[in-house]
Amino acid sequence: MHLILGEESLLAERAQKQILDALRVELPVGEQLQVTTLRAGQVSPADLIDLFSPSLFSDARAVIFTDAGESGKEPLDLLMKACLDVAPGITVIIHHNGKGRQKAAVSKLKKLGHVHEVPKLNARDRQGFVSNEFRQLGVRVTPDVVHALLEGVGSDLRELASAVSQLVADTNGQVTVEAVRRYYEGVAEVSGFDIADLAVSGQLARAVASTRRALQLGTSPVAIAAALSNSVISIARAYGIRGAGNEYELAKTLGVPPFKVRSVLATARRWNGDSVSDAVILMAELDASTKGRGGDQEFAIEDAVRRIAELAGR
Repeated sequence: MHLILGEESLLAERAQKQILDALRVELPVGEQLQVTTLRAGQVSPADLIDLFSPSLFSDARAVIFTDAGESGKEPLDLLMKACLDVAPGITVIIHHNGKGRQKAAVSKLKKLGHVHEVPKLNARDRQGFVSNEFRQLGVRVTPDVVHALLEGVGSDLRELASAVSQLVADTNGQVTVEAVRRYYEGVAEVSGFDIADLAVSGQLARAVASTRRALQLGTSPVAIAAALSNSVISIARAYGIRGAGNEYELAKTLGVPPFKVRSVLATARRWNGDSVSDAVILMAELDASTKGRGGDQEFAIEDAVRRIAELAGR
């Protein structure tokens, strides 16, 4: 039995993965590990008998119980009692955040098996976490890079891990303070219009980074899609315009505020006819993807932003 104890969800997931990976390494060739996941508060005596009984085929099994801290007393007592008599070949993993209604049960759970602590990290611990994330990817960074990333991204470990992975991939491991600031300084307040401007001007890395950050912070994929579509339409309208004109009249034609006319016209000059046509078709596909045709909306948005930025630089 393994108890994963603490609030850091990313570290809890990693601890669970390490346990399961270790079990799989020990399996005979060709045998699969059967994994079952249940909320601790939803287990019944019948469930426990079924899950903890020996397998007729001697298959290795892992049974994962989540949210033990929020479980009722009766199901958690049943679970702890069942853990005293687990059949060979079965591994039990229990997640408890260390708080909740069943905080008092932690001391009993600790006595049942191996304990994997994943407590909330303080500021110094997060610095070590970021440095180690870079190190795991074969990159060593200076303390000022770590500080800049924490300052730009915040304290959420999942977002920090994602940012480290993205920076290493997009800079080929040459991560500097300037690179961190280029990606993340002010990105917390990024809007769909900022993303669209970066994409249509061909700034691929910044556009994708801004998209990921905006989605992490809860920006609606539909809102980003609308802003991107509006920018592409403006580029399409501006593509055929040559020479100067009245900014207010051009603003009506392009569908943008007067102060943006010059920048839209300048950006449109970087595009060619084929790219404009491809971008318009892509926006129609994106509109369908974000309005109910199915699929992963966030993937569709990031893919569209990337492709628009590539078309802008073609």
